Amino acid sequence: MADAFANHAFRIVNVFTAGGALSGNPLCVFEDARGLDDKTLQGLARQFNLSETTFILPSDKATARVRIFTPAYEMPFAGHPTLGTAFVVNALQQGNGEVTLEMKAGVIPVRRVDAGTQRWQLKANAPSWRETGVAGPDLARMLGLNEDDIGAAPRWVNAGKEQLVVPVTSRAAVDRCSAGNVRLGALKSIDGHSMAYVFHDDGREVYARFFFPGNGAVLEDPATGSACANLGGWFLAQSAALPLSRNVSQGSHVGRPSKLFLDVDASGSVQVAGDIIELARGSVTI
Repeated sequence: MADAFANHAFRIVNVFTAGGALSGNPLCVFEDARGLDDKTLQGLARQFNLSETTFILPSDKATARVRIFTPAYEMPFAGHPTLGTAFVVNALQQGNGEVTLEMKAGVIPVRRVDAGTQRWQLKANAPSWRETGVAGPDLARMLGLNEDDIGAAPRWVNAGKEQLVVPVTSRAAVDRCSAGNVRLGALKSIDGHSMAYVFHDDGREVYARFFFPGNGAVLEDPATGSACANLGGWFLAQSAALPLSRNVSQGSHVGRPSKLFLDVDASGSVQVAGDIIELARGSVTI
């Protein structure tokens, strides 16, 4: 366990913001997790009850090692925790806007896109993909949609965290696919999690929602960087013309409008970027 009555500093940052301090996806970043055991890390993530909480540790492979916890389990990779933690690591080390983060999914490079902004971009792992294994009518029912709402080639995609990526034929279909009518139990990723990213692409802009289980219900994420990276993998699986760029809107249905920026370069490398705002600092004494 951690030393009795030690202070552990944290920062709250919002990632993938869209025009305001209270937009995007919130993240808690603990600045120094040395001395904290796994039970304490999980307990702190449950205490803050955000979609993810991260913990910074020393690394002999990268600028820092990072562990990512949801309130229920540890994750190998997630997008907004990667970007938000890189932002904090760079500030703590007074860096030059280039960091690498050692995660369970590997070493992820992150950079500040422009020295005059706080837009940060990660380079995702090379994605892999597989078929859903679910018939179209069954998939539509699980998502609360009609069969003709489902677009071409839904797939499981993995650019660090496997998720189901489902294209639909209209923005209206994305809107109808709400947490109240989604049933994800039969959809299992390779690590046993039920997650679905539903999107409509008009060729320039992507409109998306992301659903995942939590506390016995289906919840909706305001901004999902790992799923945005997986969207890049989905475009690669579709043999889309490269290079490719998309602005991705997410979060309006949960009152947290968010903006993500997806780029897939000519070599097939997937990058995800977003703007970051630091909202608060504090400490926990345990």
